[in-house]
Amino acid sequence: MEHHVPLAGQVRRDVILETIAEHDNGWAEEDAAPSVNPETGRIYDFVNAPLNVRHRVWPRAVARLEEDPWAAALVAQHALTIYDRFRCQTEWSSFFAQMEKARARMVHASGLHPNDLAADYVFLRLGDLISLTFCTGWTGEQIFDEWTVNCTAGCVVVTSQEPNSRDVSSAAPDVFDGATIPIELSIREIRQQVFRSDAELREALNSARAATLRGEVVGRR
Repeated sequence: MEHHVPLAGQVRRDVILETIAEHDNGWAEEDAAPSVNPETGRIYDFVNAPLNVRHRVWPRAVARLEEDPWAAALVAQHALTIYDRFRCQTEWSSFFAQMEKARARMVHASGLHPNDLAADYVFLRLGDLISLTFCTGWTGEQIFDEWTVNCTAGCVVVTSQEPNSRDVSSAAPDVFDGATIPIELSIREIRQQVFRSDAELREALNSARAATLRGEVVGRR
């Protein structure tokens, strides 16, 4: 198996980095007005949000990046990838049709070849996994392509390896070339509890203590 060209060597590096930074911008409205599952009293997160929320986030994100069609195409590809497990469900049919149409339109507008999309998307997906692993505190291994991502005590480790091989010499190079990448987020801390309403949740958020979550990302092979 051939390894991916390092991001530093990608001709579309700047676009890829922009897309990694902006691919979740469709969630901005939802994050600004969080809501509670009325059946459980727990906060809806990005996994358990109602279907209409998940279905409207990604067309919104693609539309916001249309001035850079390749970035918009990558976001459409991301939406199709992360929800692929729902492809056979009837209630998702219109979503997949819409996103496939958007992806095709944005690829055409970019003037690039559809085959280039998969090669560039690898970096978006890896960046997304690193971010999710850090933000959610996932402790289990997240395996994607040539990499395994896990987090311990605020340190996200991205391990490069040749699939189905224990030969270290054949592994992909350290994705960060030996560098340690600091990472931090501005957050608000609220007590884990059952909320009786959206208003109660938002009141708790408005009075929540601000804090900074710090960690680092490292690569290994």
